[in-house]
Amino acid sequence: MMRKIALGLLWLGFLTYAFLLAPPEQPGTFDLIVDLSTGKWEGINPTIVALFNIMGIWPLIYSGVLYSDGKGQRVPAWPFAVGSFGVGAFALLPYLVLRQPKPVWEGAKSWFIRLIESRWTGLIAFLGSLVLVIWGFTVGDWHNFVQQWQTDRFIHVMSLDFCLLHLLFPTLLGDDMARRGMQNSALFWLVTVIPLLGPALYLVVRPALPESERSTLKASVSG
Repeated sequence: MMRKIALGLLWLGFLTYAFLLAPPEQPGTFDLIVDLSTGKWEGINPTIVALFNIMGIWPLIYSGVLYSDGKGQRVPAWPFAVGSFGVGAFALLPYLVLRQPKPVWEGAKSWFIRLIESRWTGLIAFLGSLVLVIWGFTVGDWHNFVQQWQTDRFIHVMSLDFCLLHLLFPTLLGDDMARRGMQNSALFWLVTVIPLLGPALYLVVRPALPESERSTLKASVSG
């Protein structure tokens, strides 16, 4: 219960800060978002381009654990997972407040869960993250980025959203590892302390969810 209260307060605090306390919104923000979304990146700091695209990879990483976590929950995970592609942690935090611990996998795996939790999905997320991080660090203008972070609400809140998504991932990681029979505290902390690349790599190295007894029986009868 204390975790739910803390996450609820964090969600309210983030909303309050983003809309009332963060730096003001700058003219041309909507046009910037459109240009970033449509690939018109000329004249835009590569660090900002990299961060914007990374914020599209984070929801893919979360989807790799959310859909299996949401099976059997009172509240479905998919609306929050879909919403996170647009507003990041603003959409994910309510699910984290409402969900119950789920360290055991029960039931058959749908084709979608098989797809979203496949190593290929994890590999796409990891390689995409790696390319963007290297590109943003080596080509980007960090002095310009810091200036925009201090004065532009969109850049400021997007950066904090990145940090929050990193900090929140362990709230789902423990149960996801337990559902797969993984007891590896070293891996848990490695994934936890490495932003973005740690969770993305976890999707690549983790074992698949166990098959349910019903699906296993069905497969053996078919054979």
